[in-house]
Amino acid sequence: MGKEKPPIASAFQAIKSIDYTVILVRDMKAMRAFYEGVLGLTLLRKLSSNWFEYQIGNNILALSNPGFTASDDPVPNGSASLQLAFKVLPQEVDDCANELVNQDVKLVSPPTDQDFGHRTLFFRDPDGNLLEIFAEI
Repeated sequence: MGKEKPPIASAFQAIKSIDYTVILVRDMKAMRAFYEGVLGLTLLRKLSSNWFEYQIGNNILALSNPGFTASDDPVPNGSASLQLAFKVLPQEVDDCANELVNQDVKLVSPPTDQDFGHRTLFFRDPDGNLLEIFAEI
């Protein structure tokens, strides 16, 4: 019997991490005010009036107007285009919830211990995207 050939590897197996995430925004002014003012992210760089980057750990979160990189229409109002989960320490989930409430951000779900071993907190950004603060417990 001859040796079986190993399966052909996909070129995509070279992917080792997500380098950056882009949120296509409807209202850049409101989104920047939220991510910089409410969440306290520091602007890493501005490529244009249509593209703003923030460093989060080893990743970059970018805000971009639709049409800057592709000609997509904005996501319809009332529709989340993504969910982002930000990892913190267990005691920090409640601290984040308190800070959001103090800044008049409505919580979708208050801090909750989940059966799968996470303490979670859910809320939305001005464009309606679902954001999560979580900790492993």
